[in-house]
Amino acid sequence: MLPQFYQNHLQKYLSETQLITLKLLVWLLQSQKTVKIERLAATLPLPIQQNSRRRHIQRFLNLTRLSVVILWFPLIKEIITQRIPKAKQLIIALDRTSWQSNNILMASAIYQKRALPIFWIFLPKKGASDLREQQIVLRPIIKLFKTHQRVIVGDREFHSVDLAQWLDRQDVKFVLRQKKSTTFRTSKRKFTSLSNVQVAPGQREFLSQINITQKKGFSRFNLAVYWRRKYKTKPEKSPWYLLTNLADLETAVKAYKQRFGIEAMFKDCKSGGYNLEGSQASPDKLVRLVLLIALAMTSAWLQGDKTRTLGNSPYICRPKEAARTRRRHSNFWVGLYGHNWIIAFHECQEWVEELITSIRNKRTFYQRGLKALTQIQQAL
Repeated sequence: MLPQFYQNHLQKYLSETQLITLKLLVWLLQSQKTVKIERLAATLPLPIQQNSRRRHIQRFLNLTRLSVVILWFPLIKEIITQRIPKAKQLIIALDRTSWQSNNILMASAIYQKRALPIFWIFLPKKGASDLREQQIVLRPIIKLFKTHQRVIVGDREFHSVDLAQWLDRQDVKFVLRQKKSTTFRTSKRKFTSLSNVQVAPGQREFLSQINITQKKGFSRFNLAVYWRRKYKTKPEKSPWYLLTNLADLETAVKAYKQRFGIEAMFKDCKSGGYNLEGSQASPDKLVRLVLLIALAMTSAWLQGDKTRTLGNSPYICRPKEAARTRRRHSNFWVGLYGHNWIIAFHECQEWVEELITSIRNKRTFYQRGLKALTQIQQAL
């Protein structure tokens, strides 16, 4: 279910029936874990024929009111502003993912090792994005969070010095990973490739005010070189070459490490969560389906966060696992599993009550669980 402040905002722009349809679709995303229109139509709880339900969903997805800027920007701004003070860095990861013939460029805020989607576009081509497309995604975000300390991070696809130069002119910090073949020079020495920087696994180097590439007219930036010993128990094959306008190595490396939260988010959007790659919708409808995913994903995340705060997460999942240092489930999955647990309870409530009545020695534990269930339901 959508949080109340979501509903208060959305009802300003959607009619009553449109808002109800949106809530139904978000509810279906949480329970069915797919954005495939045929699957949503099959389970949409409206007492009309399946073909009519499918057309109802398609008409809804054609609404021009389903604007990311109008509907989503105020919500994501409130979520982020409440959790990331203006005195702290706001890490914004720029990344791209593709499936079948679809190619999406997205920027997301990183918080607690997870990515919260801010803005996205579908690219009318295969392969990497260009500077113009990157600016289309970043411009509204830079304006939206103009009072925050914004740091844009990107992998080797976003190594462009033109992008670095443009971000620097916007008074935005950046950390952009470079290809090892990129040339640079310090002071008035000759240009050489980044692969010639002497660094071994576990070591790091920081070079100030370098020239990157041999193109003329570019400002000097800093270069952080860092070679991690291992990543997920496997040795790293090569170091990171990070072009940045941040002042020191530790800050640059720490910012770039947070980029990996967007990979988990893409997995949640696709096969690991809402099965976005199963949709056959047109690009316009896909943009709006991603909006529904953003609403559903952040709703689940907020619900999971509240469930943990109330100490009820053990009723949803195993909080710990032997030989595992990181927690087993994110707030997103705690919220999603909690949603499904509530649905299952109400579907089987009569059987559950009979079971509680028949097993008297466990009644105290059941009562605690019912209290937790009520609190989790109130968070939905």
